[in-house]
Amino acid sequence: MTARQDELTLVIGAHGKTGRRVAAQLREQGRAVRAVSRATEVRFDWDDRSTWPAALAGTTQAYVTFQPDLAVPGALPVVTDFFAQAVAAGCRRIVLLSGRGEVEAEAAEDALKASGADWTVLRCAWFHQNFSEAFLAGSVAAGQVALPVGDMGEPFIDADDIADVAVAALTQPGHAGRLYELTGPEPISFPQATAAIAEATGRDIVFATIAPADLRAGMAQAGVDAPTIELVLYLFRELLDGRNQQPTGDVQRVLGRPPRRFIDYVSRTAATGVWNA
Repeated sequence: MTARQDELTLVIGAHGKTGRRVAAQLREQGRAVRAVSRATEVRFDWDDRSTWPAALAGTTQAYVTFQPDLAVPGALPVVTDFFAQAVAAGCRRIVLLSGRGEVEAEAAEDALKASGADWTVLRCAWFHQNFSEAFLAGSVAAGQVALPVGDMGEPFIDADDIADVAVAALTQPGHAGRLYELTGPEPISFPQATAAIAEATGRDIVFATIAPADLRAGMAQAGVDAPTIELVLYLFRELLDGRNQQPTGDVQRVLGRPPRRFIDYVSRTAATGVWNA
């Protein structure tokens, strides 16, 4: 397939878990892509609006991820302004990665719906790749995952499934004006997830439930900045109260196949050695 000369897709988050996967898939299809971040040649920085026009120039559609999260204070006016600028620049189709169960993220979704764009919203919560790409990868490799959660289940979603749905929304008809809640096929607790990784790697990796104050202290000691610490605590406090425990069928609905299983992700990832001590 050759790239359409009249189509250019902006992918925000060129090096992120889903952004790089979306960009790679689109390029494999021969489509023109401008994948941007603060470190790319064409820079994009959510905190620097002067970088937005060059990133948007000539684009007809966009995959949008907001960093660090749509739940952070001040995110709503920023994304609202971006959506308006995108539509004014001729970027008419926008696929937004949103947060499942996040009231603040729903406000951002409403801003996109009101922007005049042909919108698609992908609501997601915890990724499989949270265990292997940043965040928990170091804890798993060190042999102990300590978090302020117990046995509440979470239907972890694979980042590859998110990318598959995003690419479908960007390249196929029938997804404009749709909101998809993307989950894995079954709820799994963090202790169960840790045990699955331990079995696949043959390592003694343990899970410990700790108090939020202990997580805060540990992250601060590791040099994590205060806003990131508060965001992580918010996500554990708000999103693991049972509201997101029920899986949905939206991956199957969009892709015609079931979502990837956590155990298959673990088997595949363990073989890479990323969790070796």
